Amino acid sequence: NWGQIMFQDAASSVMFQLISFHDHTLLVLTLVLTVVGYALLILMLNNHINRYILEAQTIETVWTILPALILLVLALPSLRILYVTDEVSQPSLTLKTVGHQWYWSYEYTDFTNVEMDSYMLPTTELNPGDYRLLEVDNRIVVPMQLEIRMLITAADVIHSWTVPALGVKVDAVPGRLNQIGFTTTQAGVF
Repeated sequence: NWGQIMFQDAASSVMFQLISFHDHTLLVLTLVLTVVGYALLILMLNNHINRYILEAQTIETVWTILPALILLVLALPSLRILYVTDEVSQPSLTLKTVGHQWYWSYEYTDFTNVEMDSYMLPTTELNPGDYRLLEVDNRIVVPMQLEIRMLITAADVIHSWTVPALGVKVDAVPGRLNQIGFTTTQAGVF
């Protein structure tokens, strides 16, 4: 099953962009590998050697500018996605999240007295198709196609809060308040 070695299905526009960027990067790397491999093969099979060549400014210019252009082709989409993931404007719902050792605490700040703790399920309680280390006993519920803002911190040690299908991952650090925004484009359990 190819689904076990690929990304989860994208459930947000950010994750779709991350998957597209991954494919774009692999395409560029394949092209670079093909060109370099072809050049190495030609040089290995070539019997002509010019011992008296001292400089080749044209080829030196090409192999200096070409890697810079390749890095630019990779950097621009990456920076755009980085900017999109960090932007949180006009959230419809704010969720306070606190990481504790072995569980997470959630509080819906837009409602009164809506708090819960969420513990990870042990691997012995997982059903076929469940994601190991991602299944919990109490799932948070967020509305679809609305921007959600999460304020994340930790009570004890550094934690990492993630939802791979949404392309969201943020560290929860004690004494520091981190913010992440996301919007789900489809209903589901992520």
